[in-house]
Amino acid sequence: MEQKKILIITYYWPPAGGPGVQRWLKFAKYLPEFGWKPIIFTPENPSYPLLDESLLKDIPENIDIVKTKIWEPYQLAEKLNKSNKKFKAGQFDVGKNQSWKSKLSIWVRGNFFIPDARVFWVKPSVKFLQQYLKENKIDVVVTSGPPHSLHLIGLNLKKKLPNLKWIADFRDPWTEISYYNHLKLTKSSDKKHRQLESNVFKNADITLATSYTDAENFRKNGANAVCITNGFDETDASQTHKSSNSQTFKQKFTLSYIGVLEQLRNPENLWKALDDLVKTHSDFAENFSLKFVGRIDDKILNTIENSGLKNHILNLGYISHDKAIIEMQNSDILLITNFPNESSKGIIPGKIFEYLATGKQIISFGPDQADVSKILNETNAGKHFSYRDSESIKNFILEKFGLWKNGNLLETTQNIEQFSRKNLTKKLVEIL
Repeated sequence: MEQKKILIITYYWPPAGGPGVQRWLKFAKYLPEFGWKPIIFTPENPSYPLLDESLLKDIPENIDIVKTKIWEPYQLAEKLNKSNKKFKAGQFDVGKNQSWKSKLSIWVRGNFFIPDARVFWVKPSVKFLQQYLKENKIDVVVTSGPPHSLHLIGLNLKKKLPNLKWIADFRDPWTEISYYNHLKLTKSSDKKHRQLESNVFKNADITLATSYTDAENFRKNGANAVCITNGFDETDASQTHKSSNSQTFKQKFTLSYIGVLEQLRNPENLWKALDDLVKTHSDFAENFSLKFVGRIDDKILNTIENSGLKNHILNLGYISHDKAIIEMQNSDILLITNFPNESSKGIIPGKIFEYLATGKQIISFGPDQADVSKILNETNAGKHFSYRDSESIKNFILEKFGLWKNGNLLETTQNIEQFSRKNLTKKLVEIL
């Protein structure tokens, strides 16, 4: 039987690093097993905030990758202000940490580039793909955002080719994402963002969300929305177990954060709780290590380094995805953080699934009744706290420390198979 073809329009593709690239990289890896041939459409000269060569090995053999040039204003923005590099990853200086240059850049970003600075790729891509779709039999087109300007490619193609089957995949929400309110939008810019989002929701045959709450919100706004979460790749997890088991040294009781940590998701109450524990429990102080793997905002790091935790920090910086998984495995508690506002309760950070695959305990911070909390309860993998909690955090950490000390901090996670990349691809294929 002839394979069906799915054209995946994505800005992020290896060697891009970070979580954004992995969703469609993993779908592309497993789709052929279910009778679908993925074709990737991606920029030839993108401006990625992070690179990770280790992800290149996951690209399926013989996959067709179609590339065209993109023009992005980021090079200009970075000359104006070094910290503009953060924008590419959706990061911002906030509150008193904002300089006038940051304020100006954020204002330009929100009001001049709608929906984002990759918008200049829309017109040439539509022109190119209109011809490509005429010449090649494609069964389904997928646009993956952010950057949400890629959904405008889908929207324009759908208008020109009404019979096109189009899936709009939202790895993050558009106007509902927490930093949207930090974009300093004028009324007319805000209206334009919302109008474009609404057009995408109404015209896409299916809108994919990565969380239960997002899918519900998208449906309220007129989308035919389905949730397929992110997940973990069993092949990554099995390779990691081999690597970490070969390390026989006994570590300290290690709490690790893996990934990018910015000011809008900074669990200050956790640092305070750990600082208190180090000062009041000599046994804990002697055995505790706080490990950072990835890009931690300088201002957050400075605050922690000026506390009692200074001598407990192990900061490894950004390392490849493969090595990051080994560092997860060599931890006792894994930290995940989300934006504190209620509108973010639907965000499920992609790394929670890799955390789940390690079987380690997870401590999570975010709004009450978050989707992450639901997953942690279902899988028995840890505990979710709000940014207001304090004593309960200390109790949780001390309880895990006690178990660790007696050699009883065992892996007790359950029901995690539903989040394997292969099972999630199967779910995608049912939708296709």
